[in-house]
Amino acid sequence: MLDAHALLNVACSVTGRRWVGPDAATERAGLAVAQATGAPEVLGRVLARQGVRPDAARAYLAPSLRELMPDPSRLRDMDVAADRLAGAVARGARIAIFGDYDVDGAASAALVGRWLRAQGNAATIYIPDRIDEGYGPNIPAMQTLARAHDLILCVDCGARSDAPIAAARALGAEVLVADHHLCAETPPQAEAVVNPNRHDDESGLGNLCAAGVCFLLVVAANRVLRARGMAAPDPLPLLELVALATVADVAPLTGLNRAFVRQGLKVMAQRRTPGLRALADAARLSGPPDAFHLGFVLGPRINAGGRIGRADLGARLLMCDDPDEAAALAARLEELNEERRGVEAAVQAQALAQVEARGAEGPLVWAAGEGWHPGVVGIVASRLKERYDRPAVVIGLCGAEGKGSGRSTAGVDLGRAVERLAAEGLLLRGGGHPMAAGLSVAAEAVAPAMARLGALLAGQGAGPAGPRDLRLDGALALGGATLELCALLDAAGPWGQGAPAPRFAFPSVRLRFAKPAGERHLRLTLGDGPDRLDAVAFGAMEGPLGEFLLSRAGAPVHVAGRLEIDSWGGGRRAKLRLDDAAPV
Repeated sequence: MLDAHALLNVACSVTGRRWVGPDAATERAGLAVAQATGAPEVLGRVLARQGVRPDAARAYLAPSLRELMPDPSRLRDMDVAADRLAGAVARGARIAIFGDYDVDGAASAALVGRWLRAQGNAATIYIPDRIDEGYGPNIPAMQTLARAHDLILCVDCGARSDAPIAAARALGAEVLVADHHLCAETPPQAEAVVNPNRHDDESGLGNLCAAGVCFLLVVAANRVLRARGMAAPDPLPLLELVALATVADVAPLTGLNRAFVRQGLKVMAQRRTPGLRALADAARLSGPPDAFHLGFVLGPRINAGGRIGRADLGARLLMCDDPDEAAALAARLEELNEERRGVEAAVQAQALAQVEARGAEGPLVWAAGEGWHPGVVGIVASRLKERYDRPAVVIGLCGAEGKGSGRSTAGVDLGRAVERLAAEGLLLRGGGHPMAAGLSVAAEAVAPAMARLGALLAGQGAGPAGPRDLRLDGALALGGATLELCALLDAAGPWGQGAPAPRFAFPSVRLRFAKPAGERHLRLTLGDGPDRLDAVAFGAMEGPLGEFLLSRAGAPVHVAGRLEIDSWGGGRRAKLRLDDAAPV
């Protein structure tokens, strides 16, 4: 293992980042973890920077869901919700599930829908249209459902839907809410509102996505059913949906979430569910999915229906148990995802031009444009956030009103700031959670609203902070990038939000081959002979990284990225997902 500090000293890379290796304390802690577990020192260092103590390292590497699983009753209103849901199942009530049009909403609706179907209850799943209805329950839809159903369960929505819920209850329907978005001081007057982010909830489970909340709900409802002498379906197969939603909703992959995703990936690898199997095949996955595939391959395809197609396509696919129908739905989502990419690229180009013209020095970057499709503004906000390393908001205007979406950086609670902006009257509507938020704003109020939002975020520490740091777990020679090391790192995952994937520097390697792959990506080969390593740089052609690498063919460069196992074509080999580079 080489020392990244001593050998590279990269203060400003091609992408404008400072490369920072592990400090002395992490080095010592990593050595202690390695000695306690018998693992290689490089893995010990990775675990140490995650805060894993030597005496807890073995349990961390093999987490027990049974030991980490909380009592669902810790969540406020959970016992009431479980009793109402189990009672509805027992008496054969007509049940409707009102979901959201993103991955978490689709997965949450499918999770409860599959659980109900296993008990002979064919629930109605309703996903609102993003453009015509907007986010969350609305009065006409809830009234329509209430006239034909005895119970309505709102999943991944409903935390602020007082009037629509009241309208449904006035028609005699029971309403339950299983959500994770920020609530008002007083939750809606439903039969039960299960939400770990309620102001009066003390469960400590606020990092769960909605599908995680729904999983705990069906576990609690199973307990009620068994207490009544009834059979209860096994909930563990549903963890593939929890895993998908947890990663796609950018929930932290720590604690219970990490255990959910690890177990869910194992379930998904069995390919038993027609919908997810068809989606993986349509995306041409060559092996079992990992967290990266959930967030960047499968998730965007499920989202595509809600963004620019039929809002319920994702939920229908995840519910589907017919292979032929699943294949047709997956193919349609694949087409919509390609269409979404074109729409996104056009909006992104215009948004970037606006940001550059306005200047990107403040605590918030934002852009707004007439006719920008509301289904892609969230993705473009993510791109701006990644590019400028600060919170970003993108707004699509349609006449007198705009609908926008925002993405935040670690440590900056965008949802709370947007919620306050709405309370101050600068927004028509707004809410979300720390890393993402949605809003509606009058067209003439966009500029003052964004100025105020920037001020609120500045108070939380958002803004320019010099070169960004690329945290590295050390430096490796090309010969150290082995299949065995990749397997060890994978086994210590999953990696994602709150658990950054291990990244390594490779000092002074010869760039043997570099060629564009499509319009955005770059394929490379590093080194010669037995130590040769293939690499891919996703999105490199959209910034300075692609031009730099293409200009250095045959020359030595420093590169940094994460190792992964490439199983394309039936083989298994180490591969580098290249994130950054610097001149030698």
